[in-house]
Amino acid sequence: MNRFVKASAVAVACAAGLALAGCGTTPGGTTSSSAGPITMTLWHNATGDKGPAFWEKAVKDFTTANPNVQITIQIVQNEDFDGKLQTAMQANTMPDIYLQRGGGKMKEQVDAGLVADITAAIDPTVKSQIGGGFAIESIGSKIYAMPMSIQPEGFWYSKDLFDKAGVDATKIKTMADLNDAVTKLKATGVAPIAVGAQDAWPAAHWFYQFALRSCTQDEVLKLATSGLKDACWLNALTALDTFNKTKPFNDGFLTTVAQQGAGSSAGLVANHLAAMELMGAWNPGVIGGLTPDKKNLPDLRFFPFPTIDGGKGGAGALMAGSDGYSCSAKAPQPACTNFLNFIGQQAQQEGYATAFSTIPANPKAAGVITDPAVKQAGEALANSPYTLLWFDSALGQDQGNNLNKAVVSLLAGQLDPAGALAAMQAALK
Repeated sequence: MNRFVKASAVAVACAAGLALAGCGTTPGGTTSSSAGPITMTLWHNATGDKGPAFWEKAVKDFTTANPNVQITIQIVQNEDFDGKLQTAMQANTMPDIYLQRGGGKMKEQVDAGLVADITAAIDPTVKSQIGGGFAIESIGSKIYAMPMSIQPEGFWYSKDLFDKAGVDATKIKTMADLNDAVTKLKATGVAPIAVGAQDAWPAAHWFYQFALRSCTQDEVLKLATSGLKDACWLNALTALDTFNKTKPFNDGFLTTVAQQGAGSSAGLVANHLAAMELMGAWNPGVIGGLTPDKKNLPDLRFFPFPTIDGGKGGAGALMAGSDGYSCSAKAPQPACTNFLNFIGQQAQQEGYATAFSTIPANPKAAGVITDPAVKQAGEALANSPYTLLWFDSALGQDQGNNLNKAVVSLLAGQLDPAGALAAMQAALK
């Protein structure tokens, strides 16, 4: 399983504006205008207004400086992205530049010879600035994507709704504390926690967090090979099942989507119909795009997942991911890697962090972070003893999806904890 190494923790702390030593400037790459016309396609998953606008401007700025290059943008909705990319791979119609989630999913692409090794082509200054942030986009010593953001996961909550219920999020340290908060929030008439379980992965992330708290770091890192035989895995599923039976989630959460529209889990938080959501650090921007005024929720704040009784995981350890961008193996070079170097530089990463309300991978872009919730997430990340990649990304497309489905079956009452564990074990064989 790929994970963030210690070096990346330093880089992330720098990106969060917490440790800015050693950061320099980065020039962008150019493609010779004497070359013939070059056409490329770019797939991203940004919806709403700000995300697509960032990519349109980035492409325009790059192609203005490189007039022999044309880049066609295609927006693919997030929940459809992996499936459409897999179909394109099988049909030999991959985009030239595309969103990369890292981990086992990236390894599958590398093993199939479908993604370009960009190690030697990365601008030295970009490489130096981002540093350990490349870990999630690497296999061994080779780099296969340009990281754009670091995305720690935790609870994104409405401070106004918490205050109304008499809940102090800074004091939620244990599951008992979270259960107490849920009880108080229910009494005010709002859904305590929003979950978009129809999309499967948001529900599965609840298991990831319980496992992160139940199991040691080494045990989690052996996820793909251990057969899930340690008792901690069943303990995590049992703890999740117990919590689910207290009915902490929004009504109809099993048929709720995560990020599309006012009725989504993010939309419920955006419109103060739910008090919090467990999600990665892209969530402030998603929620902001679903508020009535299309602006970031002013009372949005962040706190990490609490500890659980008897858990062996490191206190404060986090799950996280990174949005990166890869070149396909057949993409025109050096145009493709020049574009990746361009979006890795400070100005572009500032634009990305602003558009998506997230933590930029390039520490030089940290100064644009103003959202208080994103700052809190950056602080939690800097203080985390270790940070591990989402289980489904680490495992790869098929195994990851099947693991996620087992979690949904548990939450739906179709499987008990032992049955869910057996389904996961079968998925990993």
